[in-house]
Amino acid sequence: MMNTSVVEVDIAKTEMPSPAMILCSNPANGHALGQVAALSASEVDAAVESAHRAQKTWAKSSFKQRRAVLQHILDYLLNNADELCDYIVQDSGKTYENALLGEIFAACNKLKWLIKNGERHLRSEKVSSGLLMHKKGRIEYRPLGVVACIVPWNYPLQNIISSLGAPLMAGNAVIIKASEMVAWSSSKFQEITNQALEKEGFSSDTVQIINGYGDTGAALVRSNIQKILFIGSVGNGRRIIEGSAKNIVPVVMELGGKDPLIVCEDANLDKAVHSALGGNFINLGQNCIASERIIVHNKVYKAFLEQVSTVACALRQGPPQKGGNVDVGAMTSPLQVAIVDKLVKDAIAKGARVICGGAINEDLQGNYYPPTILADVSPDMAISYEEVFGPVMLIMRVSSDEEAIALANSTDFGLHSSVITKSRRRGEKIADQLEAGATCINDFGLCYLNQDLPFGGVKYSGFGRMNGRDGLRAYTNQKAVLSDRFPFEIPPKLFPVGASDYDVALASTRMMFSNGLIQKLKHLCKLISLSLKKNG
Repeated sequence: MMNTSVVEVDIAKTEMPSPAMILCSNPANGHALGQVAALSASEVDAAVESAHRAQKTWAKSSFKQRRAVLQHILDYLLNNADELCDYIVQDSGKTYENALLGEIFAACNKLKWLIKNGERHLRSEKVSSGLLMHKKGRIEYRPLGVVACIVPWNYPLQNIISSLGAPLMAGNAVIIKASEMVAWSSSKFQEITNQALEKEGFSSDTVQIINGYGDTGAALVRSNIQKILFIGSVGNGRRIIEGSAKNIVPVVMELGGKDPLIVCEDANLDKAVHSALGGNFINLGQNCIASERIIVHNKVYKAFLEQVSTVACALRQGPPQKGGNVDVGAMTSPLQVAIVDKLVKDAIAKGARVICGGAINEDLQGNYYPPTILADVSPDMAISYEEVFGPVMLIMRVSSDEEAIALANSTDFGLHSSVITKSRRRGEKIADQLEAGATCINDFGLCYLNQDLPFGGVKYSGFGRMNGRDGLRAYTNQKAVLSDRFPFEIPPKLFPVGASDYDVALASTRMMFSNGLIQKLKHLCKLISLSLKKNG
């Protein structure tokens, strides 16, 4: 999943009533797109209650019906990809290529995995009954109720579709609070789930996309929900946890990263360069798994810098159009542009060397910050440990694997990480020492695309997991059930307590848990003796 920036911390600080309407505009040119209603707290509560009513029916649906609904959503994405990309590009400022691969492709990949694997991971699972040989054990994966997903603005479609898929497959209703920065497109995506649910005879209230500011999200967190998925900043994550405490609602948190990409001296430089370019400039770095820190061994530092700058400094930026007219588009939020610019200026003032970019392009009318490379970045610069969430590649020099690992682990974040080396053994050894929720050896970001792998972070990057079996089961009540194995009953007579009951219990415990056959036989003989004595 992808992350929001620190900008939203300020937006959500207040719970004052929001304006009734959200004014939406195209970040690439400032053109007005329209208005979208911002829900009040009472409207949020009404949406949650209607979701509960719909969920009662949806919870009884078969896996075949759930697969059918997800298949309808998948078909809609494929059949309407051009129109959906238009919405995404106009609302986010990204290029058409990124809208298609970063959003449509990624969402389809998630849905396909759920359709193929969802039932296998959610059907009742038989387990051992242990010492209780007269019983049978199983785990049932029951729906929770209504799941709230609060998602950011960097991937307007993908954040919505990928977030709703797993809880829906698990039998829950879903309410998604989309960022106000992309309210125009997210309001249009509601039709996707409406059609899919109605085709199978289910209420469209089963999935609802709501819009609003911080107070709308706060109302959702404090409403009658059973689980929260939050993708966003650390500051807002703390507020979500505070709000969820009211009703003791469990949360899954993905709070961004400061991901390292380590380039060893034996690395294939072409692979390293293009992994770094993708890791930094896809979606203009507005990506929680962006490789913000490129940690390069001293022996290849100069060669890497020359090769990566040749491509990066020639990237074309401007208003996106179909046909590959530009390499990178605009940033979604003007506030984020200001944050990126402030961090870059601070780094330059402290000695960072500008290879390309480094300042707002005043020739473009919109939310633009150029692809930027800063070399000789040191740990004392704020940009080296704060999430940039923008198109800035930070290149840091090291002289050993140990130094690279220490630098990679030096921030408060731990979401994703990468290492580029020709040595499989060396790559595994470095990966084993990186403090992160995932490590990709000889590539950037592909762990997220493998839906069998869990996705999430450590430290300030959050907790809980999305994707894979564990991410799917996170939206269930894992209920333990113990039933009879045989048709006859054995009454568990514990009362009244007899004079020898303690000695019998002690001999039984020692017999079952002692090591060695001789010890077990010794305690078995003791147990038999006590039983004979008790029975006269």
